[in-house]
Amino acid sequence: MIADVHQRLIALFEESGAAFRVVEHPAEGRTEVVTQMRGNRLGQAAKAMVVMVKLGKKDRRYLLCVVPGDCRIDLAVVKGLGSGTHAMFAPPAVAEQLTGCVMGAVPPVSFDAELALVVDPRLLENAELVFNAGRLDRSIFIERDAYVAAARPTLAAIAVP
Repeated sequence: MIADVHQRLIALFEESGAAFRVVEHPAEGRTEVVTQMRGNRLGQAAKAMVVMVKLGKKDRRYLLCVVPGDCRIDLAVVKGLGSGTHAMFAPPAVAEQLTGCVMGAVPPVSFDAELALVVDPRLLENAELVFNAGRLDRSIFIERDAYVAAARPTLAAIAVP
């Protein structure tokens, strides 16, 4: 499944005509550590996490929330954005099922209709973005506008420095 997400990312970016490059590195999912390995700035790293928004006792909505690597997700804002009563990080098994990736390898792209993609505009202040590419040992560097055109995220201020 992990290789599948990596290949789907490559195909998505190639089909959209995006200029990007894939970089191999030791397996690592912690943003602060992999940023040092890749040699990029922490603020240009796209940190993607699955958030579960409870809509009631039984109903849930899932969002793939993406913030710059030097920020965290404001769960209260995400709760409001998802029109929910509570927001929390999805259990790892649910997040892995929705993304097809192990934690730390989740790219800022959703391939699941049940996983809405929400990106904080602060990330898009960078001309180039970088993120793990569905694998812990591969990253993608991509120009911001090419990423937005291919991934088509919803933009919302969900980051806290």
